[in-house]
Amino acid sequence: MKIAQAIQITQGDVVAFVGGGGKTSAMFQLARELPSAWRVLVTTTTRIFVAQIKQTSTWLTHNSEEAFPDLLTRLEKRFAISSQVLLIGHADQTANKTCGIEPSLVDWLSATGRFDAIIVEADGARMRPFKTPASYEPVIPTCATIVMPVIGLDVIGQPLHPDHVHRAELVSQLTETPFNEPVSIQTVAQVLSHAQGGLKNVPHQAKVIPLLNKVDGESDEPTTARLPVARQLAREVLQAQRISAVAIGQVRQANQPILECHARIAAVILAAGGSSRFDSPKQLALWQGQSLLERAVETALAASVDAVIVVLGAETMQSEQLLSDYPVQVVINHGWAKGQSSSMQVGLTTLPKNINGVLFMLVDLPSVTPSIIDQLVTRYRQTLAPIVWPEFKGQRGNPVLFDRAMFAKLHTIQGDQGGRAIISTHQHVAERVAVSHDGILRDIDYPEDLET
Repeated sequence: MKIAQAIQITQGDVVAFVGGGGKTSAMFQLARELPSAWRVLVTTTTRIFVAQIKQTSTWLTHNSEEAFPDLLTRLEKRFAISSQVLLIGHADQTANKTCGIEPSLVDWLSATGRFDAIIVEADGARMRPFKTPASYEPVIPTCATIVMPVIGLDVIGQPLHPDHVHRAELVSQLTETPFNEPVSIQTVAQVLSHAQGGLKNVPHQAKVIPLLNKVDGESDEPTTARLPVARQLAREVLQAQRISAVAIGQVRQANQPILECHARIAAVILAAGGSSRFDSPKQLALWQGQSLLERAVETALAASVDAVIVVLGAETMQSEQLLSDYPVQVVINHGWAKGQSSSMQVGLTTLPKNINGVLFMLVDLPSVTPSIIDQLVTRYRQTLAPIVWPEFKGQRGNPVLFDRAMFAKLHTIQGDQGGRAIISTHQHVAERVAVSHDGILRDIDYPEDLET
């Protein structure tokens, strides 16, 4: 996917890139991805190499003594001939770099409302893939709405030394990693999620989405050579609640620079029904020596989800007893008789605010495996599709994963239909995952279904 899709940029956003390992490339790549009808201002509050200016066709130099309104007038003239303009400070001939502009100027320009997006490089790393900021870094405008700390995955395994890490001594102090020891996944995760590292100077309103760059490895390695490392690092980083998501990619692959975007996903197990056709509490029925409820919970806990919520309604006492030793959140749907939609909405209301996707599981599908759930989660990470479902020989089954963009629509459903209506109206933007067996279709409606 594109960087713009991964961070879900909207008009009016101010995106700040910090860290090391490809910030400038990411900044210009994001600018190229945005619609041609947008007025996109690209700038820096630090210094960039003169050669990097050539990544854009239109730029403007700002003198620090120039009044802000006068600068805006000059910018308007440039935007009359180009939809994207790079704004820089004066040149530093000794370093072959250009200086940045004051962050207060970025704030002022953003407040004018004249730009559809502002993209800022707000940190320097001396061409190193990884860093910890000094006391005066990073220089993030207070108006930033998205902050992307960038690291180059090629630093993993390299010695913690200035040859590979900018301000290596500060990384050592922050993480207690000995100098010259290999940089580990844990070391990088600690820095990215630390208040004096990747979260330093981040405005309170800004989403934080780290970019794990250079996933392809070296030229003699296969594509996505570092993907397992990146996925593990993403899991570690998402332990920090302040971080919204983690993008994994190779920025220099301009066509599809982001391979995956990891965000928090919750599994909501719908187990509130009265089992009218089953003649006894279905969720308590045994299948292969285990209740259907326990089977669903253990399946969810074994899969790649970040939280498991169980919605109960009928027969709550026995169900709660069964779940007492499981690390799940139990919520009661007192209006369970209104149908499955009421349980879905109770589950949605219970979700933590930092959950980006929800996977609805039915308690009566015991053949669903953790592997099937993981396939759905992986496809979601690769596409950020609003809906992802499994199919067996072209037939849609369960569970179904919904992006946060669908939550408001799910709240409008009534009756005993689940998300079927939403799925039907959005199937043109949904993603399908082909599975190899029909367990996604075989629900338990009658006692004899347990045997067949």
